[in-house]
Amino acid sequence: MAAIYGEEWCVIDDCAKIFCIRISDDIDDPKWTLCLQVMLPNEYPGTAPPIYQLNAPWLKGQERADLSNSLEEIYIQNIGESILYLWVEKIRDVLIQKSQMTEPGPDVKKKTEEEDVECEDDLILACQPESSLKALDFDISETRTEVEVEELPPIDHGIPITDRRSTFQAHLAPVVCPKQVKMVLSKLYENKKIASATHNIYAYRIYCEDKQTFLQDCEDDGETAAGGRLLHLMEILNVKNVMVVVSRWYGGILLGPDRFKHINNCARNILVEKNYTNSPEESSKSLGKNKKVRKDKKKNEH
Repeated sequence: MAAIYGEEWCVIDDCAKIFCIRISDDIDDPKWTLCLQVMLPNEYPGTAPPIYQLNAPWLKGQERADLSNSLEEIYIQNIGESILYLWVEKIRDVLIQKSQMTEPGPDVKKKTEEEDVECEDDLILACQPESSLKALDFDISETRTEVEVEELPPIDHGIPITDRRSTFQAHLAPVVCPKQVKMVLSKLYENKKIASATHNIYAYRIYCEDKQTFLQDCEDDGETAAGGRLLHLMEILNVKNVMVVVSRWYGGILLGPDRFKHINNCARNILVEKNYTNSPEESSKSLGKNKKVRKDKKKNEH
C-alpha cells in the first residue's frame, strides 16, 4: 500500500497494524478529502475484516451510513482476500462522483457562521496537514499586529499512555496570543503521525494583564466533551499562557469513560513536568480550599 499510495499512506503503529490513508478526488487539486484509518486484526484477511474509521467534516448521517455499507459489502463479496485497495478505490470513486455533481464542495468560505468555519477548518487540518499549514500561515500574515508576539513557541511532547491499543500523547506550548495557538497547531500537523491521529483535542488559557481576565477556548475534534473537560482541568490547576494538545490514536477497542481519564492525565502530567502548576496533590488541596471559601461566602450571605 505504501508503494502504491506514497505519502498518502501513513503508518501509525506498525506493531498494532494501525494505518491511515488520506484519500481525495484529485491529488493535484483536491475538492473532497477523507481520512480512512484502519486496524488489521490478526485474523485479517482470513476470517475478520479490518476495523476502520472514516474521518471527514462533511461525512455525516445517511451519507456516512451509505459509504460504510458499501465498504462492508465489499468485504462480504471478498471474504478471505485483502480488501484495503478495494476500499480505498471505492472511497475515491465516491469522492470523484461528489466532485462531478453540481452541488458545491465543502468550501468553508461560503459559511456564514464563524464558528462553523473554525470547526470545519480544524477537522480538515487533521486530514490535510500540508495545505492547511499554508492556509493558516496566510491567515496569520494577513491579520498580524505589532502588539501581538507571533514567534512560534517551543513545543514539548509528553510521555504516551497506551491502554487497550489506544495511545494518548500530550503536547504543550507557551502561548500569549491566539495567533500563536494557530501556529502551534500548524506546526504539530506537519508531523504526519499527529496529523493522522483519530482526535487532536486541545485547550488553551491566555491571561490578559490589561483586563485582568482569561482568554480561553477548547476543541473536541470529534471526541465529544473532551475539549471542555481538558479546559476545566486547566482552570482547576489555574494555569495560564499555555496550550495543551492531546492526540489520541484509536486502537479499535472502546474505552468508555477511561478515555477522558487518559486525556486529562496526559495533560496534567506534562503541565506538572513543565512547572506550569503545582503537583497534583497540591492542586487538589488548592481546589478544596476554593470550595471551602465559596461555602463560607454562602453562609455569610444567609
